Amino acid sequence: MDVLIVGDTFRTPELRHEVPLGILDPFVYAEIGGRRVVAIGGMEVPRIDALATDLEVRANQEFGVDELRRSGLDEHAVRDELTRRIVRGLGTVHASVPYKFPVGVADTLRADGIQLTVDQKLFDDRRRVKNEHELAGIRRAQAASEAAMSVARDLLRRSEPDNDARTVDGQPLTCELLKERIQAVLLAHGALAEEIIVSHGPQTAIGHDNGSGAIGAHDVVLIDLFPVNLESACFADMTRTFALGEVAPELHTWHGHCKEALDLAVTLIRPGADGGGVYRQVCAFFDAHGYPTNVTKKPGEVLREGFTHGLGHGVGLEAHEAPGLGMARDELVAGDVIAIEPGLYRQGFGGVRLEDLMLVTENGCEVLTDFPYELEA
Repeated sequence: MDVLIVGDTFRTPELRHEVPLGILDPFVYAEIGGRRVVAIGGMEVPRIDALATDLEVRANQEFGVDELRRSGLDEHAVRDELTRRIVRGLGTVHASVPYKFPVGVADTLRADGIQLTVDQKLFDDRRRVKNEHELAGIRRAQAASEAAMSVARDLLRRSEPDNDARTVDGQPLTCELLKERIQAVLLAHGALAEEIIVSHGPQTAIGHDNGSGAIGAHDVVLIDLFPVNLESACFADMTRTFALGEVAPELHTWHGHCKEALDLAVTLIRPGADGGGVYRQVCAFFDAHGYPTNVTKKPGEVLREGFTHGLGHGVGLEAHEAPGLGMARDELVAGDVIAIEPGLYRQGFGGVRLEDLMLVTENGCEVLTDFPYELEA
């Protein structure tokens, strides 16, 4: 069966994997009889040709776009007719498409007799093994994350108690200040984060609370960075938790157990390992120390304390992609890049999470994150 993808390379990771360029306007990519064909606006043709890949690049002018634009049709009708002409002209009659294939394009093509079959696993699997371009981009994104985390840690270290709050360099120490400095470092390293998690106190008990407000004199701060490298559109992901002043001894215990869980996962990750199995072994470790997990909870129960989420996920052209390390089975393969993120939480109190990025290798895994784990900033 043929393959068909329609979109731009900023919002369609399946397409960015095949055409490693930032292209803003939607275009057509097809695999037909061993050919990899791109049909695109003429001004983009030289850029794709310069990649020196096996892509066969055909300008939209070959499919009569100029004629259509002069016909008096509105832009929507021109788009639909051009898409029909391209797909028919390439000889596609039945194609596999990603889950997020544009529904408007699908309606247009199906009305023209083209059969489309959604097969997201096909597209997920072909992106699992990172190519050299993607892996280099992930490493750059990770280096940017580590540089930004270093700056944030330095601000925490230099901050001083000021009654119940903290100041640094004469300014109030806030989550917003840390995010501002983090973003500046990421940009200086060719990366960008649309969102940054810098939470403190009870906010840290809610895994995806972005965090806000003044940081206390005695407080816990959780920083989770998942920026994208702008050149490659590839992500990284890392988390560290820091303590300022005197914090509850329980947080120190949690931090130690999260680090042990992270170390355990590293020993288990290898090609052929079941991501769900690795998750369950980490859950068994937490269970042995008295923490609730999704394995031990009652069906339908929403955990508000303990290890409340999955162990990790794939990272690449999306911050969260295949494979998963949770309740479902998902076999790891050499070339996967995965984030492993054990955490312990109690709502209304606080939380601790540690997260490293790892490359699954032929014999185990390579930890791509190079940053200390100490709880004390």
